[in-house]
Order: sequence, then C-alpha cells, then structure tokens
Amino acid sequence: MMHEFESLRPALAYLSTDEVGTIEKAYEFSRSAHDGQFRKSGEPYISHPLAVAGLLASWHLDTQTLCAALLHDVVEDTPATAGEIETRFGKPVSMLVEGVSKLEKLSFASEQQAQAENFRKMLLAMAQDVRVILVKLADRLHNMRTMESMPAEKRKRIAKETLEIYAPIANRLGLHSVYQELEDHGFHYSHPNRYQVLAKAVKAARGNRRELVDKVRIALQEKLDHCKIEATITGREKHLYSIYRKMQEKNLAFSEVFDIYGFRVVVNDQPNCYLALGALHALYKPIPGKFKDYIAISKANGYQSLHSILFGPNGIPIEIQIRTTDMNRLAESGVASHWMYKSADAALNDVQTRTHRWLQSLLDIQADHGDSPEFLEHIKVDLFPDEVYVFTPRGTIMALPRGATAVDFAFAVHTDVGHQCIAVKINYELMPLRTQLRNGDHVEILTASNASPNAAWLNFVVTGKARSHIRNYLRNTRVEEAAALGERLLNNAIAALNPEATVPDTAVWERIVRDHGLQTRQELFAGIALGRKLPLVIAHQLLHVQGEKTGEPAHPHAISIRGTEGIAVELAQCCHPIPGDPILGFIHKERGLIIHTHDCPSIRAFRIDPDKWLDAEWEPEPGHMFDVSIKVVVGNQRGVLANVSAAIAEHGSNIGNVAMEEEDGGPYTVLFFTVQVENRIHLARIMRGLRTLPDVVRIFRIKGRKDGRAAQSQ
Repeated sequence: MMHEFESLRPALAYLSTDEVGTIEKAYEFSRSAHDGQFRKSGEPYISHPLAVAGLLASWHLDTQTLCAALLHDVVEDTPATAGEIETRFGKPVSMLVEGVSKLEKLSFASEQQAQAENFRKMLLAMAQDVRVILVKLADRLHNMRTMESMPAEKRKRIAKETLEIYAPIANRLGLHSVYQELEDHGFHYSHPNRYQVLAKAVKAARGNRRELVDKVRIALQEKLDHCKIEATITGREKHLYSIYRKMQEKNLAFSEVFDIYGFRVVVNDQPNCYLALGALHALYKPIPGKFKDYIAISKANGYQSLHSILFGPNGIPIEIQIRTTDMNRLAESGVASHWMYKSADAALNDVQTRTHRWLQSLLDIQADHGDSPEFLEHIKVDLFPDEVYVFTPRGTIMALPRGATAVDFAFAVHTDVGHQCIAVKINYELMPLRTQLRNGDHVEILTASNASPNAAWLNFVVTGKARSHIRNYLRNTRVEEAAALGERLLNNAIAALNPEATVPDTAVWERIVRDHGLQTRQELFAGIALGRKLPLVIAHQLLHVQGEKTGEPAHPHAISIRGTEGIAVELAQCCHPIPGDPILGFIHKERGLIIHTHDCPSIRAFRIDPDKWLDAEWEPEPGHMFDVSIKVVVGNQRGVLANVSAAIAEHGSNIGNVAMEEEDGGPYTVLFFTVQVENRIHLARIMRGLRTLPDVVRIFRIKGRKDGRAAQSQ
C-alpha cells in the first residue's frame, strides 16, 4: 500500500527528510485507522486524506497542517481518539484535527441547529489558527471534485452549503482559484441544468471569439512593447458561476455579459502598472466609470490590481487587469502565501494583519452569542462584502460591505464607539446615522458617554458585528428593564387587591415561580412586563398561597410613568402622550407596557380585554422631553417659516422635524412640526405664543389614527 504515499512524496520536496518522515507516520496511522472503509465511489477511504494533503502541500503548508490533513477524519469516522493523536503527533496537530472534525456524536434539536453549531465550532477554531480553515477548504474542494456518486439530494445540500459558507471564506482569505472552483462545483450541483446550458454557451462563445481575443492580445502586447513596458499578457475567462450571478443580479441575457473575456497584464513593478494603464487607455478608449484602483485601496482580503473596461475593436468591451508579479501571486494564493513565499514582503504582512483582524471579529461576535444559528447568520452577512472603502478622520482606509451605514462604520471602528454614537459627519456634513456610505466618503462619528444603541438601528445595519452587538445590548437591557417594570406592576396589583398585604416570604415566591415553570423571580417579573403573565393573576396567587386575602374590594393604584423607562415602557405612536394627558397602560405580549391617552382612537378595539389595561399617571416631574406633532396653518408670506421656527425656539423647545404642504393656488401654507415639550402646559405655552404671530391662521395638536390620517385636537 506504500505506493499511495509515494504519490504524495514529490509534492513534499520543500520539506526536510525528518518532516517528510513525520508526515509518513501520520499517513500510516490514518491508513490503519481507515482500513476497510471505502468512499461512495468505491475507492479506499485513505485516498481522500491523501488528496487533501496533496492540495495543502501545493500551498507549501507546514508539517503539522499536512499531518492534520491526513488525520482529519480519523476521530470522526474511526475508534481512534484525539488523545491518541496528541500523544503521537503533538497538541497542535490534535487541535487542528479537532477544529476540522464535526460534532456528529452530539445530538441537536434539528439538522439546521447541528449545521450551525458545526460552523460555529469550525470558525472559532479558525479564529485561533487559520490553518484549520485551510484544511477544511482543501477537504471541501476534494469532496466537491468527487461528488458524482452521492445521492442527488445530498449533492444539492452540500452544494448550497459550499456556496453560502466555504466559497465566501476562500474569497475572504484571498484563495482566488479555490474560491472560483468551489463556486463552479457548487453551481454545477445546485443548478445542474442551468450549469449545462451556460457551459455550452460559454464554450460556443469561446470558439466564436477566439480570433478576436488573439487579435486584441497581440494589439495590447505591441502597444506595451512600443512603450518599452515589459509585460506578460494572458487571456482571462470569467468562471461560470460569476457569469450566472451577474445575469441574475442585473437581469441580463448571456450575450449582454460583456466581460466574459478579459486580459491580465502582469508587469515588473507598481509604477509600470500605471504606465501600462495609460498606454492601453491610449490604444482603446476607457468606458467612463468602469475604472477601479485596487492598488491604492486594496480589497479587504489584500487583493491589489488596476481594473479597467475599454472599448475594443468594433466597440466590443474588453476588461483588463494590470498588476505586478507579487500582486498576481498574492491574488492567487491569498493567506496561503504566508507559507508559500517566506519573505518580508509588506503585502504579505498586510494580508496577515487583515486576516487576523477579521478572525478576531469572529471572536467578538461569538462573545455576544451562544446561539449558533444567530452566530452563523451574522457571519454569513460578513462573508458577502462587495466592499465600499471609506476614510476615518485620520485618513485610514476602512473596508465595509456595500450598503453599510454610519452605524456599521461606528461598530467597525470600536464597539464602544458603536454603543455611544449619536450622530455622523459624512464629508464634513451632518447626516442621519442610517445614511449608506459610498466609496471615498470621509466619515466622523460623534459620540456621547450616556448614549446607547437604538432598536431601530437593526432595520438598517448590514454588518454582522453591528447587528450582533446591538442585539446583545438590547437583549440584556430588555431583561433588566422588563424585570424592574414587572416588579412594579406586580406590587401595584398586590396593593390593589390588599393594601395591607405583607411582603410574600421566600417559600411563597419559590412555589409561585416553580408553578409557572420558571427558575427565578427575575424571569417572572420580566414575563409580567412583556405581557406573558398578568400581574393581577400572579397577585391573586401570591395572596392566596400566603393566606392573607382581605375579601374587601379595592381600587387599583395607578402606576407612575416617567417616560424614560426605555424598552419596557413605550409611548404609543398613535397618540403621542405627553405629561398632563390622562393616560392608560396596555400590556402587550411582546412589547411590554404601551402608554396611550384616554381618548386615543386606536384603543377602542382593545377595551374588550380589561385585564390587560392599567390606570397610569405621570410622575409629578418626569424630567424628560417628549415629541409631539403640531399643524400650523399660515399665510403665504416671505419668511413665515423662519418666524414660526423662532417662536417655537423662544419657548424652550427643539424642532425634531418640519414639513410643508402648499395649497394649490390658495393663500395659505400648512406647516407640520415635531417639537419637544416637557408637558401639556409647555405645549399650550408654545401654541399660545404661535397664535400671537400675525401670519398664523390656525394651530392644532396632531394625534395619529390607525388608518394613518390625522386626528386633530385644538
């Protein structure tokens, strides 16, 4: 059987004799452990670990990694243990094998849960040692190359997994050829018919265009030779899945995907990249807006190149990529270049730094989430970056996924900056935090030490790090605030039933908590605040168990509202209650306590459930500003908006929003303001002040209705 290892030996020429001997011992151990096992194709199982080791040897990986490649399925598929591997080959090899192995021996609630946990474990092992993912990628690549004998359903599932996770990771690590091959195999098995049709179309186009491609390549070479620029030019063909994805995303026919063919120009050094670009732009005119300089601003995975699309012969667009030999090497090998080319190359160090930064972000996200499916969801977001490049105030370039907002940028800078951000300046102008960033934007985040994440941010952030930190903050804050509110609601209910009731003792609490299938009082209080438990019911149970019911009717005490309780208390958007308004509290199953005005039209439908309503009152001095909407009808006069705004400001109110609606040909204009007030008296003072202005005709406070129109009260 030794001939099998001999097939690997030539690929190990870069290693010493002792290192090859260690790898041979790993092969022997693996062959013995897998003895009698066969792949679906009928080959001895050992052929798979050998092939994986061969792929890694082509990247010049170290001895420990090659041993792990040969042993990566031993713990999972044979009686051999991780302890045996550690004893024979050392702890680093054992940890690599452990990181690559799945969790087949544990049970999960669903296949989705098991898959998510496998990925979580693998990605975290990868964050500790990037060699884990290199072994896993080689393992997946060989499996994809030899998947024909698998059942169709399993092929489809593995192909989907490859397209969603493994190919993007290969791209993120700069392993370009692995990334493309994984995508094409994934496309082949997930959409076999589409793959065949597209493959035939590309083959036909290749034949039809061969003459044109040769003509263009010769013209490019002659132009560079004439300019005395040494260069190697090769034709470059887009891989099938990227053609398919472009057709899908831009709704194009095959004939419209014009950059199926392109040319790669490799020159000696960086200055020659720009000289070559100028020469080729003189030969064929560039298409405006289709030039990208990834040398000045490299991609997140370290990729560098100049990209330009030119009008070729007969107006046919052609794509060119111009790069140096080192850039080309890095583009093909990515993070594996660290092992392939031992040098002090600054570009290699930059790739290692970027990779380390991304891997560290995985650990940051994991610190917020023990939930595997949610962790995987955040990671998937970051694996499809399609980057946008922006500048920090100090001029540092940061890469973010396309569609990223100012909040994503804040969390990318630092978690604390994200938590405390209150505003953003983009290109030195104040902009909303939800503003999507564009290439070249200069971004400055403004923070406040007492600020905190807003749940509304989840509607627009796109990075896994931002989403993860916001959710984690809200989750923790919601539980704490809800528990405090729930305790107040329960105390209020007990007082309503029996004002003289004593505080329930520990034994009573334990019994009630246990009866509700919970672990702690905190959970019970949180359940009350979130509407899952009714306070009056719990109060009845507590008093009954304690045996201290009075039997006399009692009037519930109104719960006091400050308006600053945060997530657990919500001021209804339909009526915008402010201090001074008579209010009611409605217990919502998911959102906690929602405060409405007594005359809010939207509460009529809920009156049929009186147990969920509580009397509420404002605390004497809430000490908080509240948003309220007003409608001001004014005459069409120059400067009227400025006069009204100044009058509002004079009365100590901020304007949150303003809108204008002109009547067609009429003498009046309608102004809508969202203003901040302390209470109803403050609002009345503002409205009286506005009525004194000569141009103001009428003024209303606006309360929303369910149908979205406005209910007005004078």
